[in-house]
Amino acid sequence: MASRDEIVGFADDLLQSEQFSDYGPSGVQVVGAAEITRIACGVSSSRELFARTRELGAELLLVHHGLFWEGDPRVVDVKLRARLEELFAGDINLVAYHLCLDAHPTIGNNALLADAIGVTAQREPFAEFGLAGELESPCPAAELVERVTESVGREPLVFATGADPIARVAICTGSAASEIEAAAAAGYDCLVTGEAREPTMMAAHELGITFVAAGHYATETFGVKALAQAISERFDVPWEFIELENPV
Repeated sequence: MASRDEIVGFADDLLQSEQFSDYGPSGVQVVGAAEITRIACGVSSSRELFARTRELGAELLLVHHGLFWEGDPRVVDVKLRARLEELFAGDINLVAYHLCLDAHPTIGNNALLADAIGVTAQREPFAEFGLAGELESPCPAAELVERVTESVGREPLVFATGADPIARVAICTGSAASEIEAAAAAGYDCLVTGEAREPTMMAAHELGITFVAAGHYATETFGVKALAQAISERFDVPWEFIELENPV
């Protein structure tokens, strides 16, 4: 058993969440039980995720995408009410970390995806919250796509119109198709992100860069798992990832 406030304080410090101006609040978004015996984690807030957390008996749920975002209506509508009722029924603390969990240099989504696909040399920040670097040795574009597929567990959408073999890769998990011009201008051979936009295919072709969209959800499963594991090791509390597969 561990204190909610101690766990959240540890996570805040680890992720340096106060240094990020985000689209939604970091840390506790909904208060539940003060003492924690089990942790659940998932990518995005939903009623199903909250119900699964309650079934698991976890008092704390870590998510990447929380309940509250800038620009949302300030009304507890049918959807939000049902979600809150699930949290209240389970006395569940909802704890969310967004950009700070993308950007963390060791347990962040970008860093862990880079580790998984072999972007390990000459790392540097990319697009504010992303990461870029070099492969240990250049590899064919098809091999890099295979590495991404194995890492995220799905076939990505690929526009293979860049250099082959690939040596330099920019990574920005989630929704960062708009960074394709920045990646090309910085001399990267490939941009790996979650989603494509309608103009992305022709932009990749015209800029001479390979574009890999491996899924917004799939590219952002890494960070919450790593954060839950870090909390578990620090406080000796078991954790479980709740998979709610999303094709986007």
